[in-house]
Amino acid sequence: MSRPPLAKEKIVDAYASMLCDEGERAATIEATAALAGVSKGGLLYHFASKEALAQGVIEGLLQAHAEDLERMGASPEGAARYFVRTSTIMGSDLDRYFLAVLRLAQSGHEASIEALDVVHAGWLDLIRVEVKDKYVAETIMLIGEGLYYQTSLPGPWSQGTFAKDLEHLLNQVERLKNGN
Repeated sequence: MSRPPLAKEKIVDAYASMLCDEGERAATIEATAALAGVSKGGLLYHFASKEALAQGVIEGLLQAHAEDLERMGASPEGAARYFVRTSTIMGSDLDRYFLAVLRLAQSGHEASIEALDVVHAGWLDLIRVEVKDKYVAETIMLIGEGLYYQTSLPGPWSQGTFAKDLEHLLNQVERLKNGN
């Protein structure tokens, strides 16, 4: 049986959800506390400010990213295929934290911008281990990023056009890696 989430985890989860669903301006301390089911004082006990809340979400992203890099580096299909294939996965912890930190970055939050740079560099570095041509590695990164963007949009065209024939797209990644 799993343990119930701790208050601190619930608060970070609530703040990330508020950022994803409503944006940075709506993600107030009061709204976050209410969504987490804690008092404002309880939230402030764990996080003295919105900046501390933002740091909690950034730490969540960096932890989820570290776990993803481990899976990516160990993937039998290779880092490039793994990156592109997993770019269609929505709703994971990595996806939620990524989107939450992206929302903060879009509002000019410097630590979030830096965290996103770390995340993207980590993915690209692993792709470059496998794909020696710098420009091919960057192209594969952009394919994954574009696929993520498309599948994150609402509507059947965005969510289904590329993801439904993912194997064909992964074969194109393989062709790029092999210089064909």
